[in-house]
Amino acid sequence: MEPDPLHDSSSPDTQMKIWLARAVNMEASDLHLIPGYRPVVRLHGNLVELDEAILDDRAILDLIATYCPAGLAERYRVERNADFSFEIPVNGHVNRFRTNLFFADEHPAACLRIVPSVIPDFAWANFPTPLAERVIGLQDGLVILTGITGSGKTTSLAMIVDQFNQMGGRRIITVEEPVEYRYPQAGNSVVTQREVGSDVRSFAEGLRSGLRQDPDVILVGEVRDRETAQIVLSAAETGHLVFTSLHTRDTKGAISRFADLFPQDVQSDIRSQLAIGLRAIICQRLLPDLLPGKKRHLALEVLWNSIPIASCIRQGKLETIDNYLMTRRDEGMVSFDESIRKLLVAGKISYQVAEQNVRDPSILKR
Repeated sequence: MEPDPLHDSSSPDTQMKIWLARAVNMEASDLHLIPGYRPVVRLHGNLVELDEAILDDRAILDLIATYCPAGLAERYRVERNADFSFEIPVNGHVNRFRTNLFFADEHPAACLRIVPSVIPDFAWANFPTPLAERVIGLQDGLVILTGITGSGKTTSLAMIVDQFNQMGGRRIITVEEPVEYRYPQAGNSVVTQREVGSDVRSFAEGLRSGLRQDPDVILVGEVRDRETAQIVLSAAETGHLVFTSLHTRDTKGAISRFADLFPQDVQSDIRSQLAIGLRAIICQRLLPDLLPGKKRHLALEVLWNSIPIASCIRQGKLETIDNYLMTRRDEGMVSFDESIRKLLVAGKISYQVAEQNVRDPSILKR
C-alpha cells in the first residue's frame, strides 16, 4: 500500500528548510508555495521568485506531513483549509512560521508568514516612541490595531504587549490563531498564550475563560464575530486593558466594522458601549521605499477617544472623525494624510506612492 503523504513522518523536509532559511536570510515576510510555480517570497512588499524548480503537489504534501499536526491535517482534508504555526532553527535562532494551507484548483498550496525569532523594538519598526509610551501608560479599556493584511498589526501588538511584560508585575493572557511571537519570561510578569484550535476552540471561549485567570493585559488576536466583540467590550468596561486587531483601511472603518458585527437593532447600544470602553484606534500601512527592495515605511492614523469622538461614535456620525484627525493634533490625533506627507518630505517615499495613499492630494504641496 502506498504511504499516506499526510502522515508519513519519513517524508523529506530538507528542501523546505532550505527555502525557509533563504526567506529568513532575505528578511522576507512570506513564502508562497503554489503548484505550478517556483517558490515565491514577499520581500518588502514585492514578490520575488526563488531560483528553484517548479513545485508540484508532492512538495506541498511534504510540508503538511512534516509540520502539520495530525488533527489539523485531517481538518485540511475535509475543510480544505488549515492554520497552524511551527518552529525550526535558522542560523542558530528558533524561527516561527505561521502557515495557511489551502486548495486551489484542487491542488494543495501553502502560504507561510515568517515570524522573527525576537520581538522587534519600536525603533526598528519606526513606531513613534511618544505613541508607544502613551499606549503603555493606559490602565484599562480597549485599543484596536487595524489595517489591511500585511500592514504589521501583529508585530505592533507584540511590541506593545512585550513592553508590559518587560515592565514586570503583569498577568498577560493572549488568545491567538495561531500563536506567532513568543513572549520571554521577564521580571515577575506571567504570560500564557492560548492557540485557537489546539488550546481553545474559539477566540470567544478563550477570552471568556481568560477573564477568570486574573488578567491585567489581554491580547485577542482578532475580532471576527459578534460573541468575541461583545466579550471584548465587556472586558474593557470592567477594568481590563484589552488589545485586538481588525482588518479595515482606516480608523473610522474600524468603528463601523465593529458595530456591523451586530444586528442592526442593537448597533446603537454597541456604539454606546464602544464610546465608553474605547481608548484608541491605530491604523497602519506599510509604504514602499524610494528604492526597490528596501524596507517599507510605516504610516499611521491614530484616533484617541475623547468627549467629541465618543459623541461621534455614539451618534454614528463617523464622517466627522476625519476633521478631528486633522485639527486635534495637540490631542495626539494623526491622520494618514499628515503621516504620509511627513514620509514624503523626509525623502522616504515617492510622490507617486504618497499621492496614491492620501485622501487629499493638495496636502502634499504644503
